[in-house]
Amino acid sequence: MKLRVALAQVNPTVGDLVGNAALIKDGVAAAAAQGAQIAIFPEMVLTGYPVEDLALRPSFQQASRAALAQLATEIDPSIVAIVGYLDQVVTTDGAGKPQNKVAVIYGGAVKASYAKCHLPNYGVFDEYRNFAPGSETLVVRIHGVDVGIAICEDLWIDGGITAQLAARKPGLVIVPNGSPYERNKDDIRLSLVTGRARQAAAPLVYVNMTGGQDDLVFDGDSIVVNAAGDVIARAPQFEDGIMLVDIDVTTRTSTPDVVISEDEVSLERSLVPGIAHRLGDEEEIWNAIVVGLRDYVAKNGFTSVLVGLSGGIDSALVAALAVDALGPDRVHGVGMPSKYSSEHSLADARQMAANTGLGFRVVEIHKMVDAYIKELSLTGLAEENVQARVRGTTLMGLSNQEGHLVLATGNKSELACGYSTLYGDAVGGYAPIKDIYKTDVWALSRWRNQVARDAGETPPIPENSITKEPSAELRPDQKDSDSLPEYEILDQVLKAYVDDDLGRDALIAAGFDKELVMRVIGLVDRAEYKRRQYPPGTKVSQRAFGKDRRLPMTSKWREL
Repeated sequence: MKLRVALAQVNPTVGDLVGNAALIKDGVAAAAAQGAQIAIFPEMVLTGYPVEDLALRPSFQQASRAALAQLATEIDPSIVAIVGYLDQVVTTDGAGKPQNKVAVIYGGAVKASYAKCHLPNYGVFDEYRNFAPGSETLVVRIHGVDVGIAICEDLWIDGGITAQLAARKPGLVIVPNGSPYERNKDDIRLSLVTGRARQAAAPLVYVNMTGGQDDLVFDGDSIVVNAAGDVIARAPQFEDGIMLVDIDVTTRTSTPDVVISEDEVSLERSLVPGIAHRLGDEEEIWNAIVVGLRDYVAKNGFTSVLVGLSGGIDSALVAALAVDALGPDRVHGVGMPSKYSSEHSLADARQMAANTGLGFRVVEIHKMVDAYIKELSLTGLAEENVQARVRGTTLMGLSNQEGHLVLATGNKSELACGYSTLYGDAVGGYAPIKDIYKTDVWALSRWRNQVARDAGETPPIPENSITKEPSAELRPDQKDSDSLPEYEILDQVLKAYVDDDLGRDALIAAGFDKELVMRVIGLVDRAEYKRRQYPPGTKVSQRAFGKDRRLPMTSKWREL
């Protein structure tokens, strides 16, 4: 028998119970109109995800439960909807405990629910089961098909929920997810999904959300595989929508916990499944940052962004990303030349504005800088940093006056080594490229320009911004290489030390120069206090600063 299943790859907003409920109702209506028997939504779609410590608030738990009960009465009663939400369990001491759950809705009511077993944040969610006594899994009979349900991380644990489901011989396994994007994660997901389908000996439906939430971005990439692990259908990455798939299923294979319907269905016309085009590495990262930035701006009520355009590659890349995310009319650039700024810096910034159509103005800062230096008698590094801080103050003043969100332009290489000025170039409300290394900055810039050329458009990023030697221009003839190793070598060491957690001895054994290793480790370890004060930005790696890699600011341990 075939079941028509709708995978709702949607973009909820944390805390917007009314808006998210409307998103679900629209998805159910679209699925029902296309003859689907089951509509599946992502993990905690009703509340948005992740809710972090909002999960601890009894008022939010209760509001989620109430919104679910109301939603059940408002969606099409003829279709089964699998909806993620936040639940509340009242324990014997009277405390309300949060649960990450999915509800099975049919006929105007919640027929069953399942609480996630394996959780990424055990300090927030507790594990309280509420389905069949003695069972750690949930199997629901839908149109004669025994459907097993798991949630996101439940799928990742060897010998976990999928192994227990396999023992119950389901005819179909459904897994709602809130799985954030990371580089190369789509390949890991596919391998996991195919392996778990074979383990359960049943088709498996993996539904993931889209959109940005703070420093996370969800890339969709929903997948359906058959019992042999072969891909039947795969949704586009970073795109909202409903994917309909007709799945061959086996009926009545186990003893279900809940029976919703026994009647088998027949489809008048079978749909032809599709497998969406897979994105390349640079295109994935570009889309992740664009979606993360767009949603951070929209979901937090901003209408425009402000970027300090230095003519360098980092600010040019951030501006290009912002234009793709928001459109040129909502992106404003500011050139802030000082007495050490080269002629090409302002020229390249103007060219960037001309190429993209973003707004651009020039604010001369040398008089402000001179006043600071004269009043405080600053010299050396303190004098250099005044320029960066005057620029930061200028951007924040314009932000206050005009309502723009300031975008910080630092990359991961700079953050790792502390190569930024607090209250200077580190100011801003969002940092789009904080999780990509300098070598990735160049690669993304070249890729985006090539995309434009292939489309017959003007490349957004000036070629001179890409090819010229990086410089903060805080003193005469300054170059980044005066303070840092060459980025091509530096990034290799940083990836090994920051992303892979290799220590000094392992880095030297890997072939890196000992003096280089000692220098880079020293820079990274001394800069944690700066990273803690940096704005949030889109996570694209497995070890993003602030999200995944967080070291003590005060520590006597030295890797050296």
